[in-house]
Amino acid sequence: LVAARIIQAIGGAQLTPASIALVLPEFPAEKRTVAIGIWGAVGGLAAAAGPTFGGLLVDWLNWRALFFINVPFCVFTLIVGNRILHESKDPNASKSVDMIGTALGFPGVALVTLAITQSSEWGWGDDRTMIALALGLVLLALFVQRCRTVSNPLLDLSLFKLPFVVASNISGLFFSVGFLGMWLLNTQWIQAIWEYSPTRSGLATAPGPIMAAVLAAPMGRLAVKWGHARVLLLGSVLLSFGTFMLTITMTPTPNYLGDYLPWMIITGAGVGCSISTLSSSANAFLPPSRFAMGSALNTTARQIGSALGAALAASLAAPAMVNFAMSQKTGTELTEGMLSSFYNAWRFMAAVYLFAGIIMIVLFRKPTEEQMAAANEVEFVD
Repeated sequence: LVAARIIQAIGGAQLTPASIALVLPEFPAEKRTVAIGIWGAVGGLAAAAGPTFGGLLVDWLNWRALFFINVPFCVFTLIVGNRILHESKDPNASKSVDMIGTALGFPGVALVTLAITQSSEWGWGDDRTMIALALGLVLLALFVQRCRTVSNPLLDLSLFKLPFVVASNISGLFFSVGFLGMWLLNTQWIQAIWEYSPTRSGLATAPGPIMAAVLAAPMGRLAVKWGHARVLLLGSVLLSFGTFMLTITMTPTPNYLGDYLPWMIITGAGVGCSISTLSSSANAFLPPSRFAMGSALNTTARQIGSALGAALAASLAAPAMVNFAMSQKTGTELTEGMLSSFYNAWRFMAAVYLFAGIIMIVLFRKPTEEQMAAANEVEFVD
């Protein structure tokens, strides 16, 4: 299973950069934000459908069905995509891959991610965590140095000279910390504390992704008129408010309509303002030859943020889950006081969301006219 998941992760890591690189050249630079909004809306619908149908598959069949269900979708995508998609190219790109850079960057990111995700189990002071983190950081430092000295680097460091790229990637990292942390906390609460089944849990959470899908495209148009940073700040405020309100309304006694649903709708609206805005601000104003690299950088930042968010959520909520397990074992009543660390974890994620929005407001700068002109230079492969 682990080996299969590694192979699946390698394929999955290519999907977002490749999809962005296929979509964006089809549109002029001034319309790419709206295009990514539509792209994000489709992803939002998938995010709404996935947990619901996944829960049904687990309840009706078993966990293996979650992997088999992907096969027909992949086959359909390969056949249809090969017929209708156009590919762009960089005429100056090298056909060789920097294998030394790959050998440094891939395990570097993997070891840092391992240290973060296992920190809740091993502990931050554990030798395994410290060794993995230190070794990963050393490899990443060598990777950066390698990218500075070779003619065809795996990561073009000149991207960091662009303020809109820097802002969107730093903000995206913190956004992912809050998003995955919040999502894991929500799921753990309704499945463990409220004892929802996987199917019911998926249905309970679905209004959030649906709301995100409804708003993603309109928010893309608003970002063009109002500015990416302002739309993202709006999203971060909605997410922060909705997550904080969970600490006020959620109790051990299930009350979905009053305690959970309103904040799913509000946080879903926040995601709708944020997801496509982050992607478009990181990629839409790049030259077409750098779409894939820009998207890969943005995806990497978000994945590291997601790993950190998962580790922090598990670590912060751990005392509450210990109290929950003891109450189940002894038959004692579960009180809100016993779950205080869970509420603190939600508060932390709410603060992280707000911080992500502030970073975007402070660091984001619109592309120059020269950068916009370069962004419209597209060459397709027939």
